[in-house]
Amino acid sequence: MKPQVFVLAVFLAFNFGNSQIENDKVLHFVGGALFGLAGAGIAKEISDGDRYWTFAGAVGGALLVGLGKEAIDSGQDGNSWDNGDVLATALGGIAVGFTIDIFTAKKRRKQARTAQLDYNNNLDLFFKNGLPTLNELQFSTTIIHTE
Repeated sequence: MKPQVFVLAVFLAFNFGNSQIENDKVLHFVGGALFGLAGAGIAKEISDGDRYWTFAGAVGGALLVGLGKEAIDSGQDGNSWDNGDVLATALGGIAVGFTIDIFTAKKRRKQARTAQLDYNNNLDLFFKNGLPTLNELQFSTTIIHTE
């Protein structure tokens, strides 16, 4: 029941938000998010996963498309440059950049914890020459079955 309530709340929030924001700005935000995702992917590949370059790629990709779209719009009759559209497009790229950083931060923390675990050094704290054999632990190496 809880997931249905959450989905309903999200749809209602989008419905109320959509009535408050011009449809053109929403389309610019979505376009900025899509091209920001492409820019982030390209920057991540080029920079070998550097988080700052990935974020810069997301924002840069969105800004590049937003500025290009407004430049084309300003050259058309009856159309003019709109800084609000550029801002909406850039916010789409920023949102994607933050989202990617949040999801990859969890992966980085997990990798850092795994890198800190050095099993050989931890074993040396208890066993100087590695793990003991069964004979050293006084266990028999044969299996005895009793009924």
